Amino acid sequence: MSEYYIPTGPGEAEFTEKRSRFLGHVRVAETEDEARAFIAEMKKKYYDARHNCWCYSIRDGAERYSDDGEPQGSAGIPMLEVLRRQGVTNCVCVVTRYFGGVLLGTGGLLRAYTKSTADALNAAGISVVRRWVETELPCTYAQMERMKLEASAAGGIVADVEYGADVTLKVLVPEEQSESFAARIFDQSAGSVTAKVTGESFRAVPLSGGVKE
Repeated sequence: MSEYYIPTGPGEAEFTEKRSRFLGHVRVAETEDEARAFIAEMKKKYYDARHNCWCYSIRDGAERYSDDGEPQGSAGIPMLEVLRRQGVTNCVCVVTRYFGGVLLGTGGLLRAYTKSTADALNAAGISVVRRWVETELPCTYAQMERMKLEASAAGGIVADVEYGADVTLKVLVPEEQSESFAARIFDQSAGSVTAKVTGESFRAVPLSGGVKE
């Protein structure tokens, strides 16, 4: 069983450093063709910018980057390192720079392109793609928060909650945690809650929290 991480959706961010504007854009790209098409789209949209630096990482192992006229090593590689550090794949990022007339130096450029990529990825969010076991937890209202905590502790995610006389939590549990999760729920509830497996799915689920520093 394998898992991998992708952007949850499109992400955009903008900031200004010494009058230079940096616009970061992140998208999901499952192939190099998709990544290059997005890069071409951004270059066309921001044709009047001084630089459109880019990078992408595709799950089949393809990694590419471009400094697009910036000093070598000051843009593309730092951008790609953000994706590597976050473990994100099937991702393309383009950072557009409108030059403000003040030189930033290699160190300043490195920090700016790193920040722009991280900000855009943070705006996009990160999802984990993996196999999940779909599980229902019928419980009382008094037990609900404890069940949510147990699901989180097992690496699971509460996908939905049905409210009635009692509560039914619909939880996605990592495949390898399913059996131990069910046993722990039974033990923690003194047998009053039984985890019911309703199916399996392989899909992307958003993670809580932003990108790692």
